[in-house]
Parts: sequence; structure tokens; C-alpha cells
Amino acid sequence: MTEAPVPCEVSWFSALCDDDYEFLGVPDPRLAASFEHCRTIAMAAEAGGFDNLLLPSGYALGIDSIAFAAALAPLLKRMRLLAAIRCGEMWPPQLARQLASLNQMLDGRLTINIISSDLPGETLASAPRYRRTVEVMHVLAALMSGEPVDVDGEFYRFKLDPPRLLQGAVRRPPFYFGGLSEDAREAAAEAADVYLMWPDRMDVVRGTVSDLSARAKKRGRKLKFGYRVHVVVRESEAEARLAAERLLSRLDDAEGARIRERSLDSASYGVRRQAELRETASAEGYAEDNLWTGIGRARSGCGAAIVGDPDQVLAKLNAYRAIGIDAFILSGYPHAAEADLFARHVLPRLDHGPLQV
Repeated sequence: MTEAPVPCEVSWFSALCDDDYEFLGVPDPRLAASFEHCRTIAMAAEAGGFDNLLLPSGYALGIDSIAFAAALAPLLKRMRLLAAIRCGEMWPPQLARQLASLNQMLDGRLTINIISSDLPGETLASAPRYRRTVEVMHVLAALMSGEPVDVDGEFYRFKLDPPRLLQGAVRRPPFYFGGLSEDAREAAAEAADVYLMWPDRMDVVRGTVSDLSARAKKRGRKLKFGYRVHVVVRESEAEARLAAERLLSRLDDAEGARIRERSLDSASYGVRRQAELRETASAEGYAEDNLWTGIGRARSGCGAAIVGDPDQVLAKLNAYRAIGIDAFILSGYPHAAEADLFARHVLPRLDHGPLQV
């Protein structure tokens, strides 16, 4: 007897890092990151039926992910929050206490996006930076599971019992984590729960799932897999393609380059791979059927979108599910409007629910 497919988690994105536009690369004060604007996106996602909401983290841009999560938590009834943290920014025991407080505010609906990029004012080589990330994940995992820690590592040395808030804890929030370099893949296999990927061709995604699954298995572990991608869905494919083209219709290439370069991880392996995907796409910007790379002309990081009518978008997502993707983190421009379109046209047809890790 064949087992029924496990529901996938479908998340949206709250543009805390000044990443909301009607026309890419053209700043709009109405869409700049603020508590009010990002709250509007979040509430649209909850009303639309999304399972989770990514709260990104950046230094130079926008507003703080943890502060925003704490303010938003009392407003949400069922949706999870995927709060991004940058490893090294805070002493891990205090970070565990902060995240546990946030998880309590959310009635246990917190999930954590582990970020390993350079910190403001710091440049650290890839290998030690990911070793620091693994140390942080191990400390957070222990303390947030109610266990004492005795750390004698490269970056942290301390021996502590969990704070009262975490004593007796039995289940910690899952760690979502991404990165394509060798160091990142090893860190994911060692300590992550959900390995996140940026857009790529279907064959590359399949190969990445296979590679990370094998690395985790060597450690006696098993990973779930997430896929971060933009969407442009309209009632017809022609309308969707026109909407995608409209997003770029006022983009100045020099401004697009400045946007790509201002991120702390603008030189990472993953960002370079997004550039390669864009450079090898068709003249219209498509890397494969319905995967459009134009968004990457004005964005660092996740640089492609699924573009099509509801049937095409649904088929693309289900094709990713068939090769091992368990969770999707979606976004679109403007974020509140595209969340509504996806929620009406595609989400009710997806078998989805909070990811079980």
C-alpha cells in the first residue's frame, strides 16, 4: 500500500529588509520596511492561509527580525514565524533565552532560520564562520531542549544549566539553514533540521537533495528540505509573463547592481550560483520552464520566480515535492498583493500544513 504524500509547508515572506517594490529597483516610500507595512504583509499571509512567515535579517536595511516577531506574535492566531538570526551577533545562552521567550509568546509556533553570513564590520573566512555556526546551533539545540551545556569549542567556552524558562523543555523549534558551499553543506548535515535552497534547475535541486541526504545519513541524521523562490501567478501564462516583465520595466542596471552588492552575503557561493543561473538563462530570462531569473537583476540572494498560470505554478511546486522538497518559502512583488493572488489561485489546491520535524 502506497503511503499518502506528506503535506508540504507553505510560507510567505515579510519584507523586513526593504525588499518590497511595485517596480524592482525603484524605491517606493509606501513599501519601505516599517512595522506597519510588514505587519500588513504578515496579516495578509495569515488571512490567506499560509503556514509560516519568514522574517529576514539584515544590518544596513529595514528593521530587526526578533523585535518584529515579538511585536507581531500577539496578533497571530495560528501562523508560525520563521525568525532569522545571524550566528555570532549574540551570546548563545542569552539568544536561547530570547528565542524561548518568543516561542512562548507564539504558543510554540516559532521556527528559526540560522544565518551564517559575515557580521557587520567583520570578515571571517568560510570555514571558521561555519564552525562558529555549528557551535551556536549545538548550544541552542541543547538549551532549548532543556539540557545543560558544557562547551569547550573554538568560539565558545562555558558550562551552564538551561534558564528556568527552558527547564523541562522537551521540544525545541526546528532550525532552517541554507548554503551551497562545502562548509555550508557540512554544517547543515551536522546540525540543521531543514536545508533551504534557492531557485535552480530541477536537475540541480534533485542533486542537492541527494547530496545533503547522504551527508546527513553518514551522521545518523535525516534532513527535511525547503525551497525559497518568488512567484508571479496570474489567470493566464501570458498575463503572468507580462506581470514579470512589468516588474523590470523601470530598472536601471546600475541601480540593480548596487542592490545586489549591498547585502552582507553578496559574494557568497549561493549568490554566485544565482548569477550563473541568470547568465545561462534564455533571452527572456527563463532557466527552464516557468522559472524566470529576471528578479535576480535587482536582488541579492534568491533571484528567480515561478511564473505562470495557477495550473503551471501548482504543477511546478508539485514537481519539486516529488523530488524531495518538504517546505516552500514564497514571495512576490508587491508582497501583500502577490500573497493574496497566490492564496486565492494556488494555495487551496496544495496539500499543505506546518512542517513536522
